[in-house]
Amino acid sequence: MGARHCLSHLGGRNDCGQNMSTNTTAAPRRAFANIDLRAVAPFFALAVLFLLGALVNTNFLGIDNLLNVLTRSAFIAIIAIGATFVISAGGLDLSVGSMAAFVAGTMILFMNTGTVTGDYALLGVAMLIALGIGGLCGLANGLMTTLGRIEPFIVTLGTMGIFRALTIYLAEGGSIPMKSQALRAAYRPVYFGSVAGVPIPVIVILVVAAIGAFILYRTRFGRHVMAVGSNEDVARYSGVSVNRVRTMTYVIQGICVAIAVLVYVPRLGAATPTTGLLWELQAITAVVIGGTALRGGVGRIWGTVCGALILELVGNIMVLSDLVSEYLIGAVQGAIIIIAMLIQRSLARR
Repeated sequence: MGARHCLSHLGGRNDCGQNMSTNTTAAPRRAFANIDLRAVAPFFALAVLFLLGALVNTNFLGIDNLLNVLTRSAFIAIIAIGATFVISAGGLDLSVGSMAAFVAGTMILFMNTGTVTGDYALLGVAMLIALGIGGLCGLANGLMTTLGRIEPFIVTLGTMGIFRALTIYLAEGGSIPMKSQALRAAYRPVYFGSVAGVPIPVIVILVVAAIGAFILYRTRFGRHVMAVGSNEDVARYSGVSVNRVRTMTYVIQGICVAIAVLVYVPRLGAATPTTGLLWELQAITAVVIGGTALRGGVGRIWGTVCGALILELVGNIMVLSDLVSEYLIGAVQGAIIIIAMLIQRSLARR
């Protein structure tokens, strides 16, 4: 029936066959055109970096080196996951590095008091306090941004100075070390330990990313975050509480900062006024590299994790190659965010 219709309508078998061939060829083209290059680009860049690293130094692909890179990327990756929520909702947080220093300092000061009996009990309470302080810092940023109707850039620029100054005050211009050697030994495995050969910080990254991806992609709150970032007015007319959603993204950011601190503190066993310096630049860079739009409305959790890994790989390759001084890592990261924004903008126009 279909063949007779084709013959009668087009006047011959050859015409029908040619039309079918054209449709068959066009299908893969349409499928390729539907691929979001901004989502794929970070993983392609990661593969290129692996190839480059292998060419630069034969030790690059060693298990020890790769696990070290993954472990060192934990702090920025976890913080950047929180930043993905904030930026997806149309916000910005420049205070994450200073917040990390403040949370770490207050956490260590509490542990030094020894008010809880037992090392592990004291560690558990200190971790809960760190999470609470991180959440409260994020809540403060969120409320000043939404209820105060102040630009996020200005609010978090101000709190960045406040948190850093408070850390310097608590440290009295020096550092805040963990005094108990027994407590430090009990806490050490959180950074240096592993489970089935996988470093604990890497496990923490995967768990936080999985939870973040579920919240952002599979829950009503996640859909509201995207809606607020895409168009605040439309979201408000649709019944979304814009202020509540934006405030909650800053709370999530604060909690992610605290989780990163929990992993960071056992590494050095101390907090200093320079703790978390430039972490805000690295976190935002990881988010942008991962394909999240700075204007809001688009958030990619796994892309963000990939972006954090890319930043650490770039630094690792610079150290192994000796082609560029490791003191220029910050300059390279600054250049990367500019290049990533240019690429993101060019892809958005297509």
